[in-house]
Amino acid sequence: MSIRPWVVVEAPDGRGLRRVTVGSDAAGGVWSLRELRKLLARRGHPDVDVDDPACVYWRGGGSDTWPDRAWRRRTVGVLMVAGLLASAALNGKIGWPDAFNALTFAQRITGALFVLSGFILVAAATAALDHWGKRHSRMSGAITLLGVLIALATDSLLVLMWLDEREYTPYMLVFMPLWCWSVWALCLLLREKAWQGLPQPRKFAAGVVVSGLFTALSLAYSTLYEPTVAPMRFALKAEFGRVRADSRHPFLQVPLKLSVKNTGSFPVYVIVDDFTVYGRTARYSEQGTSLAETWEQSLTPDKGKEDAETYVDRFEYATVSSGRLHVPGDPIESGQEDTQEHVLQIPRTVGYDLLRVDFQLTFMRKDRGRIDVRRFRTKHLSWNERDSRFFCLVKWCAERTLYLGRVRHNNNLVNVTHGPRYVLAGWDPERPPLYSISSYHFETPPLHTPSKEEREVERFGISAVETSTEISLAELTSSLPAHRPS
Repeated sequence: MSIRPWVVVEAPDGRGLRRVTVGSDAAGGVWSLRELRKLLARRGHPDVDVDDPACVYWRGGGSDTWPDRAWRRRTVGVLMVAGLLASAALNGKIGWPDAFNALTFAQRITGALFVLSGFILVAAATAALDHWGKRHSRMSGAITLLGVLIALATDSLLVLMWLDEREYTPYMLVFMPLWCWSVWALCLLLREKAWQGLPQPRKFAAGVVVSGLFTALSLAYSTLYEPTVAPMRFALKAEFGRVRADSRHPFLQVPLKLSVKNTGSFPVYVIVDDFTVYGRTARYSEQGTSLAETWEQSLTPDKGKEDAETYVDRFEYATVSSGRLHVPGDPIESGQEDTQEHVLQIPRTVGYDLLRVDFQLTFMRKDRGRIDVRRFRTKHLSWNERDSRFFCLVKWCAERTLYLGRVRHNNNLVNVTHGPRYVLAGWDPERPPLYSISSYHFETPPLHTPSKEEREVERFGISAVETSTEISLAELTSSLPAHRPS
């Protein structure tokens, strides 16, 4: 009757690991003779003669057969774990701000998905340690493969979004090398057939596909669909009040009430607003002239309005007053209404027949971005030579008050794949307000073309609303006693 050896060392597998059985128990795997001796010592057999066939039975090679290339296996394992952990940190960095600070539910879900993928990548890194170790778990290869697929998907998305503008951003130094790493890691795991440890690999693949589709739909909903179906609505009013005569001066006091109400679903930032009051003078004729003639006269460069009347022509508009209701960066919450009363001083003898007010508001949706309000509120005088950064002599910014602040998109994917953006506003009492969003911040030459600026304005949800009111001065003064020159 033959007696079987009580220690059996199996043949090396594809990586050089040899499984060991002590008696009837699986004792684990070893990479080298040194590890085998340590394993036996832990089992209480420190003095086993490994070359004695009565004690140790070798299959597929003797005690000198150890094909493991430890340096290569460890290098690959370290690269795999480092890539997975770096991808986890990147996904967490992207998703964390949106998951906890985004205004919309869809954006929070998208951020939460990135944070969740970061945790999965950490688990995959832990599994990679086992997969490139002694593989105590049959699932370690499949979990590592899942992590690499997530990393490849997110890094590919970042690269595609970066290609939209191709601007330098510090994050490109991370996601571009990670994209190359993920392609290498995926090829390596596919060659090793890392999914073979799964009991049902087809269900695993289906789950990965469904998860990817769900993430893609969430991104599309948060960045495309939701902003489209949630338009902003504002109610602007400009009303002239009852005129009063100034008892001490030959002037009329004309009250003007301005109001802004956010009737939309989302809060906004004020970029710039402006109201301008004009007084109109005209020549009256009982015979009348053709509308075409009066219209042509109204279009001359020194005329500001296009009006045409048969019995009135030669319209002249003079600016009576100009100002603002808000400071750039002021928030207007959903349902909030702001009002202001302004009193105009008009000489009795000025000869205006009509008063007109133009009131406009430019705003940015808070569900699209966040402005550094503290900096954006700071006023810079473009003619102040002491403020050298904002001192400006070119036409578009000369003689204006300027406001500049950093703006960040509420979808953090945009922030990490595009360069920094700044919102600029400018105002003066004689020209229409100025606003833009671009990479320009008065320190480098402008790089954005008008088409790119328009795209940024649309991306951050900047819109303008306006209203106009016109009233007869005769109506305003009908209740006043007749003026008698002294």
